[in-house]
Order: sequence, then C-alpha cells, then structure tokens
Amino acid sequence: MAVEAEAVVVADTDRRPVRLTLFTVEEANRTLEEIKPELEAVVHAHRELGRVQARLVVLELAVAGASEDNPDARELEAQHARRESLVDRIRHGVDRIHRRGCVVKDLDRGLLDFYSLSGDRLIYLCWQLGEPEVAHWHTLDGGFAARRPVPGRPD
Repeated sequence: MAVEAEAVVVADTDRRPVRLTLFTVEEANRTLEEIKPELEAVVHAHRELGRVQARLVVLELAVAGASEDNPDARELEAQHARRESLVDRIRHGVDRIHRRGCVVKDLDRGLLDFYSLSGDRLIYLCWQLGEPEVAHWHTLDGGFAARRPVPGRPD
C-alpha cells in the first residue's frame, strides 16, 4: 500500500500542508497498471485536441464574413464544442490520476511521475507511455533528461 505523507510547501507567504503519496517501485507499478488506461485515454484526447485546435485556426479564417449557414461556419461551431469536450475529458482524467498520488508531467510524451524516497531524499519514480514498467527515477528538479535506472531493475 502506498504511504501518505505530509510536507509543507511554501507558496509566497502562504503556508499550507500538501499531502503526498509515496510509492515504492512495486507500488508504483501496481498503480500504473490501474491508471494506464486512463492515461492512455487522456494522451489520446490531448493529441486529438491538438488536431481540433489546428482545424479551428483554419476554420476561423475560412468563415471570416461568411453567413451562419456556411458549411465551414457550422463545422466551426461543432469543432468548438468538440474542443470543450476534449478539454473537460483531459482535465477530469488528469484530476483522477493526480488523486491517485501520481503526477502527470507531459501529455505529449505520456510522462508520469510517482513520489518516492531514496534514503531520506524525496525523488520521482518516472515512467513513460510505452515502457513496460516503472524502472527509472530522477530528482524533483532533474526532469526526464536526468532520469536514471532504478538499481536492480532492467533498463
């Protein structure tokens, strides 16, 4: 079972306790199996959102001065509705993942981090969509480029 820990994070002069869920590698991998379908759906929605937004740019130009019954104007309206639906889907999906104690880092790459401890140091266990399991870690400020293999795990 993942361990809940509290840490104080200072934001300007406001001090609020923040609840962190700490994971072992095994707990992170179990949680990953449970949330992977949600992350895959969110990443898919994020990619579709990019396509919809690109189409909206084209349609905005196409309908300048057009009547409401213009086919492009109707498509523009439908694409705006689709964008809102995708934004809601992404927001709710990311919220569900965050509530599990995981941190969505990059939807373009499908990056997910899990808080963990290495000795007395707070770190992230790191996973990227397409990898078979959580097998890397990095410091909180190190990011994906600084990740290293978890000792004893296949790289």
